[in-house]
Amino acid sequence: MKVLSVVGARPQFVKLAPVAVALRDAGVDHVIVHTGQHYDALLSDAFFADLKIPDPDVHLGVGSGSHGAQTGAMLAALDAVLAEHRPDWTLVYGDTNSTLAGAVAAVKLHLPIAHLEAGLRSFNRRMPEEHNRVLTDHAADLLLAPTQVAMDHLASEGLAARSRLVGDVMTDVCYLVRDAVAGTPATLPDGVDPAGPYVIATIHRPDNTDDPARLDAVAAALGTIEVPVALLAHPRLRAKAAEHGIELARGRVRVADPLPYPQLVRAVLGARGVVTDSGGLQKEAFLLGVPCTTVRTETEWVETLDGGWNVLANDLTGLDRLATRPAPSGERARPYGDGHAAERVATELTTG
Repeated sequence: MKVLSVVGARPQFVKLAPVAVALRDAGVDHVIVHTGQHYDALLSDAFFADLKIPDPDVHLGVGSGSHGAQTGAMLAALDAVLAEHRPDWTLVYGDTNSTLAGAVAAVKLHLPIAHLEAGLRSFNRRMPEEHNRVLTDHAADLLLAPTQVAMDHLASEGLAARSRLVGDVMTDVCYLVRDAVAGTPATLPDGVDPAGPYVIATIHRPDNTDDPARLDAVAAALGTIEVPVALLAHPRLRAKAAEHGIELARGRVRVADPLPYPQLVRAVLGARGVVTDSGGLQKEAFLLGVPCTTVRTETEWVETLDGGWNVLANDLTGLDRLATRPAPSGERARPYGDGHAAERVATELTTG
């Protein structure tokens, strides 16, 4: 059996890591295609090295561009790759332009598609990711859902027959990395003491970066937080701040490059809180038992809101207080599985 994985962005590399191991252990011929959507070494090459993912068999080198241009370039390049390999399954991950391009390219060649992390919904149609995930789910032949909530969304859209509850592969890798980095020092920018209280922050979504007034408001709100803030600045954030002439390093904010995944997990483990608009980091904070404040109007990971582990703060009111609030005293549920989702993914692909 041959499975061809299409990946291109940091969250997909994290998801790929345990899946690659499970497919190898199942004896599957696994072809990895990197679209080049994230072409910065800090967001791409480092993740393959740090998570011990096999080097991509194919690198399309698409790079940046508008959503349409980027997705179109991926489609054109994937055509020949899929025609050459003719996989039994084209496996796409999450909700990026790489996800949609892989699904559409496979559909056009009548190749079976499996969507990992199917069924997530923010119900915010302003988000490009929402369109990507909905279109991909309706194109796919096998929907690998991370949670019961995701399964319910798929059922409500008439997709129950194609859906399988496998758990969340991000849980697999997060737990493995957590255990591996326990006891190691956190890597933080100058001015942020790993031994003292600090906050980890990431901001990158268009709703928070594209409008100068909004980005300035977000930067100002981060600057009100009374403990040091390590702002791990995605290239998109740096570019937009430079374009608009907006200073990110305000108050106790210290700006640094994104961390390799193991170092990110270690940094979050020691943090007082997380402020983010990233879907992946919301969930990682929840899994690691760290309060998260999400600068969005909604979240796909609604389970993280239970008990107050994650709080939505799109209006930025009280961000300083929310970012450093104590962890909830109640026990966390385990909606994202037991750390063996990748094994179930391999089983569904090889027996489905």
